[in-house]
Amino acid sequence: MVSEFIIAGFPGLQDRESKTILFAVFLTVYLLILLGNLLLICILAADTSLHTPMYLTMCSLAIIDISLSTCTVPTMLAVFSSTTHTVSFSACFTQTYLFLCLLTTESFNLLLMAYDRYVAICHPLHYPARMTIMFTLQLVVVCWLGGFLCPILSLILALTKRFCGPNRVLQCFCDYAGVLRLACGDVLSTSYVSLSVALSVLLIPLFLILLSYVKILLSLLRMSSSGGRAKAISTCSSHLLVISVFFLTTAGVFISYRIPGTSVDMRVMGSVTQNVFPALMNPIIYCLRTKEIRDSLVKTLRKYLPR
Repeated sequence: MVSEFIIAGFPGLQDRESKTILFAVFLTVYLLILLGNLLLICILAADTSLHTPMYLTMCSLAIIDISLSTCTVPTMLAVFSSTTHTVSFSACFTQTYLFLCLLTTESFNLLLMAYDRYVAICHPLHYPARMTIMFTLQLVVVCWLGGFLCPILSLILALTKRFCGPNRVLQCFCDYAGVLRLACGDVLSTSYVSLSVALSVLLIPLFLILLSYVKILLSLLRMSSSGGRAKAISTCSSHLLVISVFFLTTAGVFISYRIPGTSVDMRVMGSVTQNVFPALMNPIIYCLRTKEIRDSLVKTLRKYLPR
């Protein structure tokens, strides 16, 4: 029985020079992810005018991004800085489970953010009563609980398999698909069930998000105030960019695994991009495109930096 897994990293980039470059790049990206998302959280926490449901969901997204990158990037750095990196059986499946949980939670959180904008724009008179801070906090908790419950079936199915032969994971971390391929015996039914769960937690929120934005668009077209329309479009465009980054990178990973002839290095790059790119871009998008956050950041900098 397998007691540990070897994390291969990029099979085509095993020389010391390539690994050193990858280590430097991903260390820099990881530090930027931490800096950007922690800065966003601090801005949202320090400015009481930003203590609203929309920014609460944004804060939750920043916490998810920090957690998701912290779940995987340190393993990547360990792989790039060593000749052979091994992970125990239990640690590997723990990482796999946490990665799936956080990915699912992010999908649910993006749906919650879309619902918040839908209520604010399509039902503005009901928004203060319906989307209170306490109710939004409860919905955030539901997103996190749902995110941690949904992957349990996939994890249990994988753990019921015997791992008795190869133990080399062709990834930069313990990816579910990469680990499941190493199981002895037939894993086709497990793969189909896991794929169905994954598609459900991604496509159902995506469908509801698109539906909410269709209704938002129709509401904006009927809006008489040009100033209100411009503000709503600015807020929604930032959210749509974040949604696009998340779902397009995730779709890229799914597609890469199902296109025959796709190189292992391309699949690994797809998974790595899915890990770090949304977490890197989200705080940049929100800080650059959300006027209230920009103003709060400028005000904070003026307060603490010497003139």
